[in-house]
Amino acid sequence: MTTRAFKKRCLISILVGMGMTFAAQAANYPDIGPLPDLKINKKKAEVGKRLFFDPRLSGDAAISCSSCHIPKKGFADGLALSKGYPGNEHFRNTPTLINVAHKKVWLHDGRIGTNLNDMTREMLTEDYIMNMDMRIMQERIKQDPVYMKMFKDAGYGEPSNGSVRKAIPEYLKTLTSKGAPFDNGKMSAAAKRGMKLFKGKAGCIQCHNGSNFTDNNAYNTGVPENFDIFLDPMRHQAFIAYAMFVGVGNYMNIKRDPGAHIQEHKADGSSMGKFQTPTLRELAQSAPYMHNGMIKTLAGVVDFYNNGGGKDSNKDKRLKKLRLSKGQKQDLVAFLNSLSGKALTTKQYVWQEEFPEEYPVIANWTKVKN
Repeated sequence: MTTRAFKKRCLISILVGMGMTFAAQAANYPDIGPLPDLKINKKKAEVGKRLFFDPRLSGDAAISCSSCHIPKKGFADGLALSKGYPGNEHFRNTPTLINVAHKKVWLHDGRIGTNLNDMTREMLTEDYIMNMDMRIMQERIKQDPVYMKMFKDAGYGEPSNGSVRKAIPEYLKTLTSKGAPFDNGKMSAAAKRGMKLFKGKAGCIQCHNGSNFTDNNAYNTGVPENFDIFLDPMRHQAFIAYAMFVGVGNYMNIKRDPGAHIQEHKADGSSMGKFQTPTLRELAQSAPYMHNGMIKTLAGVVDFYNNGGGKDSNKDKRLKKLRLSKGQKQDLVAFLNSLSGKALTTKQYVWQEEFPEEYPVIANWTKVKN
């Protein structure tokens, strides 16, 4: 046997061994599977749906939740970095809201790990997102007779900040994947091969596990920085506002997104650049990818991890080159595509009635009692 042939045989043995190791490790993680059913109050969800599409919930009444979470784009926005509130632009990618009610931790840095009620408040009140004073929001809603009736019929009584923060999450529960080939047993042969790679040689299940394909933990995978955040003054001012609020040191000079470092605060900086494991469901609807939109396609994501991730001194040590063949990468992409279902764009999910441009005049308003 020639030296070259011997080396080739050794490499094959190593790769087979890696595949067997990953396959064995897969049993140590929660298995992937269908999403559990959620109990939904239809009347309360209907209130939340109207609120979600109502621009009057933003400070200047110009944008709604749906301005960035667009139904036709998988409740993301199709942009690398979000637009944010008028007068600035955002510094992170807009994640899909489909299946968001199945998550345990929210936002790319994981700073909200309590409930959707708190996440709703954060999105409404943050100045670079919707910039709403919730006291003003409450009074705006009270001036709309449609809301007054809807809130009463849903059992909320008079509209309040608290009931808004309950109604929107109730609506978000309805945004659950429908008709994904993975769920309905209609995966292609390529997708089935890709699922074996996902659990085996590719090792994806180490972080993307459970019914929502996320372990709700944060990792550094070496995703390159999107320097538009720091070169575009409109985005940089939003980043500065965020960094000041969460206590990032040297925020005027830093040129990277700290991610989950704001939670862990490791003194040696080793937690810098860690981000929450995203769900893999509805990927076909929510490109571009990563917390900063730096990878445009699913094939690009697979290539990124096949190469062992990016370059970062804090990168997770488990990331190694996978050495997937061209066909294996295509199969893995086929499996990832099988996790996407029907677009949630019907009346069931989208408020289709117009909102009044102005509030109706209240007759004898000086005598009206709250």
